[in-house]
Amino acid sequence: MASLRTWLNRTLTPASLLTQRAFSTRGQVVLSYTGRQPLSIPNEVEFTHEQEPYRPEDARFSHTTRVRVKGPLGELFFPIEPYVKLEDCPLTEDDQSLNRRRVAISVDDGSKKKQRSMWGTTRTIIQNHITGVSEGFSVPLRLVGVGYRATLESEPGTGRPMLSMKLGYSHMVDMVVPEGITATLPNPTRIVLRGADRQQVKLFAANIRAKRKPEPYNLKGIFVGDETIKKKEGKKK
Repeated sequence: MASLRTWLNRTLTPASLLTQRAFSTRGQVVLSYTGRQPLSIPNEVEFTHEQEPYRPEDARFSHTTRVRVKGPLGELFFPIEPYVKLEDCPLTEDDQSLNRRRVAISVDDGSKKKQRSMWGTTRTIIQNHITGVSEGFSVPLRLVGVGYRATLESEPGTGRPMLSMKLGYSHMVDMVVPEGITATLPNPTRIVLRGADRQQVKLFAANIRAKRKPEPYNLKGIFVGDETIKKKEGKKK
C-alpha cells in the first residue's frame, strides 16, 4: 500500500515540483545557492576588505569588515557582518585569460538562519557594487501625457543639476539630482539615470515616479523602463 501511494504521488506531482529545493532544513544544512558563487572581479576594479575600527556610538557596525570597491566609474563601500568571510580563489586558466580575480564568500555557521540569509544578500550587494564601478547601471523613465516634459537645469545658489518637470500640475516639479547620479534627456519626454550605486539609482527613479504615478484610465504618468499597466474602463451611464 505504501509503494502504491508513493507511485501515485510521483505520478500526479509535476516534475518541476519534485526537483524544487525543499524549504525544511531538518537534519541537513541547506547552503545558499547565491552565496556559494564566487565574486567575479575584473582587472580594472580594485577590491579590498579591511577591519573597521570599533565605534561605540554605532553598535551595528562594531567589529565589522568594510569592503572597498573602486573602479573607473567611482568608489563604493559596504560593511559586512563579522561572521562573513572573504577568501581569494585559486586562479584558473579562464581567469588568467580574462584577467580577472575571484573571491569566495562564506559564513561561520550555515545552519543559522540569519547567517544563511545574509550570505547570499552580501554576495549580491558586493557583486552589484563591482558591476556598478566598472560598467554602471542605467534606468530609463518615460513621461506619458499631454504636455508632460522635462528639462535639465541648475539649482539656484548651488549650481547642482536639477530636473524640472511639467506633469500636469499648476506648478513645475523640481528635483535635485543626487551626487553619484547623472541624468540625461534624449528628448523632453525621456529621462535616463546613470550611476554606480544600483540602489541609489533605483531609489531616485522611484522618487521621480512617485511625483506622477501611472493611472489606469488614461494611461498617463511616469513609467520606469518597460513598465506597463492594464487599462481600465471608466464608468458608463
